[in-house]
Amino acid sequence: MPNYVIDPPAQPVVPVAGDDAAFFPVRRIFCVGRNYAEHAREMGHDPSREPPFFFTKPADALVISGADTPYPPATRDLHHEIELVVAIGREATGIDAGAALDHVWGYAAGIDLTRRDLQGEAKKLGRPWDMAKGFDASAPIGDLSPASRIGHPDAGRIELSVNGFSRQLGDISGMIWSVPDAIAYLSGFVTLMPGDLIFTGTPSGVAAVNRGDRLEGTIDGVGSVGTTIA
Repeated sequence: MPNYVIDPPAQPVVPVAGDDAAFFPVRRIFCVGRNYAEHAREMGHDPSREPPFFFTKPADALVISGADTPYPPATRDLHHEIELVVAIGREATGIDAGAALDHVWGYAAGIDLTRRDLQGEAKKLGRPWDMAKGFDASAPIGDLSPASRIGHPDAGRIELSVNGFSRQLGDISGMIWSVPDAIAYLSGFVTLMPGDLIFTGTPSGVAAVNRGDRLEGTIDGVGSVGTTIA
């Protein structure tokens, strides 16, 4: 057995829907940027189909089981982004889109929280987005639904409400890069491994949240996610 000089960090996990004893261990989190045309426009970008780009979050940024999400420091402009999350179950390196879904274990609803003021400053200065996207508790997620049970959804309503009022409403069919396309493209840059998650982008309607706000997200046929900004 290894002689660890400090206690090993806990393994981040996501519960599996319908099975209280089953958990999906998380290795890495990748996120697709600006993957819905209307969101690209609201952020001031041309939504034409150009190669996708990705950023990352640490696995321990996940907020699970409806736990509260602390309002992060160093920002005055925290934004919500509801997203379909894909869980990888088989290794994938340089695969074609036609084979991509064979590597998917399941799906969940997730929220990509963004320190928008820090992101804007980083863009202006040509700097990385890490502190705008990859901060603590920046990725609330609902339970994972196995693809063996729900299939591979390519259409369905995706919605996020804040304090009971709808903020974001779209359809996952509106992705510029579909789930198979995004997986295939990303697998050309890194070897995707079991335990990796991919947040696949958000529809339009992103906006600021404040302490005390209740966020509720749903994706038809997939599941839900909820958290309160503490």
